[in-house]
Amino acid sequence: MAITTEPIAEKNYQASAWHFAALVGGNVALAFGPWFVRMADTGPVAAGFWRMVIALPVIALLAWRARSPGPIDRRLLLLVAAAGLFFAFDLASWHVGIERTRLANATLFGNAGSVILMIWGLLALRRIPGTREILALAAALGGAAILMGQSLEISAVTLVGDLFCLLAGVFYVFYLLPAQRARTGLGQWTVLLLAGLAAAPVLLAVALVLGEPVWPGEAGWTPVVGLAISSQVIGQGLLVFSLKHFPPLVIGVALLTQPAIAAATGWLAFGETLGVPDMAGMVLVACALVFAKVAEPRAARAVPPER
Repeated sequence: MAITTEPIAEKNYQASAWHFAALVGGNVALAFGPWFVRMADTGPVAAGFWRMVIALPVIALLAWRARSPGPIDRRLLLLVAAAGLFFAFDLASWHVGIERTRLANATLFGNAGSVILMIWGLLALRRIPGTREILALAAALGGAAILMGQSLEISAVTLVGDLFCLLAGVFYVFYLLPAQRARTGLGQWTVLLLAGLAAAPVLLAVALVLGEPVWPGEAGWTPVVGLAISSQVIGQGLLVFSLKHFPPLVIGVALLTQPAIAAATGWLAFGETLGVPDMAGMVLVACALVFAKVAEPRAARAVPPER
């Protein structure tokens, strides 16, 4: 998918019912990723390795069908290799966090890359934040403080899980910056393929260093296959198909499908209840994600969430 450079006011979005269904469906598919991580009896980082490896053949086919003629620039390959390295760190940190905190918190903090990217853009442009940026920052800080305070009341381990998920959001930005530059010359699926090829061995190495079980045990292959299909194939595929047809506000609101489903899954599958303060914190962070999505640089708006 090409990176848009048109002014937002002049952008002519043409979305059909199929595009809207794909936008919602992609976010729904991504929302089940944390549940599959919890269900897998591999280590959390090892689950990320299988997410990459199992999906690679399908992504390779899609990349081959969308390929551009001519040789690939070596500098773009280096950019994608760097993106893949940070993508591996992103998934490793996020999956560890998923095991240690509530699914709703993990999904919200894991998607904090939108807010961090907005801050990065303000620093890069050396400008004072506008109204939307200020609202996003205030909502993000307030919501994160509430959610982390609630996590600390449950357990210090839960707070550590929140921090791992926030760290994943930082790594995601460092994945996103080189990846979105490489997409202009390679295309969406080629970048996903090459980044996956770079990330998979790093995830395997981290899992082995941590002493995690890599091969699925009694739970079987269903959780890791489900993770690969829901997050890498269906989620990514539907978002690649749909995102360029919607303005940032619609994309930001659709993104909120993920924490809502994650919260429901956490409650139904793991008994993770949310009190009034939790809900207030979630609303604030959700608002921050929407404001940040609207305010983030145009060059990054066509890039789908990786969750």
